[in-house]
Amino acid sequence: MTFSWLDLLTTILGLAYIILEYRASIWLWAVGFAMQSLGIVLYYEKGLYADCGMEFYYLAMTVYGWWNWARRGKRGTRNEERETRNEEREARSELPIRHFPLRLALLWTAITLTAWATIYYFLVTFTDSRVPVADSFTTALSFVGIWALARKYLEQWLIWIVVDIVTCGLYFYKEIPFKASLYGLYVVIAIAGYHKWRKMMKNEEKSR
Repeated sequence: MTFSWLDLLTTILGLAYIILEYRASIWLWAVGFAMQSLGIVLYYEKGLYADCGMEFYYLAMTVYGWWNWARRGKRGTRNEERETRNEEREARSELPIRHFPLRLALLWTAITLTAWATIYYFLVTFTDSRVPVADSFTTALSFVGIWALARKYLEQWLIWIVVDIVTCGLYFYKEIPFKASLYGLYVVIAIAGYHKWRKMMKNEEKSR
């Protein structure tokens, strides 16, 4: 097993990322952009081609996520325009935490399964990947996970729990120990994050 500075550095950034996500801080997107940029190089070196390609999608989603979280959660009405400045600032909050819409569940399930099959075929046919099933699965499921995070859906945590468990085992197998350990920690934080976000969502609903 060889030591990798990229492994260690992306692990440190990943820890900062998950802490910011736990706190529902918009700065997670800035940290994520740096982490994913370095991840492209790391995953390519380790032969995790699906993860490498996924990082480009992540980069695009960090820009979208930042914009979507920063925009106003609701527009002011005529009555709100007559309120004081402090009241208007409160009305223009960041995007609120919401539930994943049930009407989209079937669509995203189909997208995930299709992406999994497509990525698996690509890895088996065009690369020398030794872990095509796990690599393609975590990549496909991450498509919906990062989108759900950008939309600030509570259930994104449940998606990441599954991704993190599989990724932890995969990275230990591919000799990326720091990142593997980080994903093990991610599982614990994701469980705590789900409960924290659910509480935050209830508090936001009460304050409206």
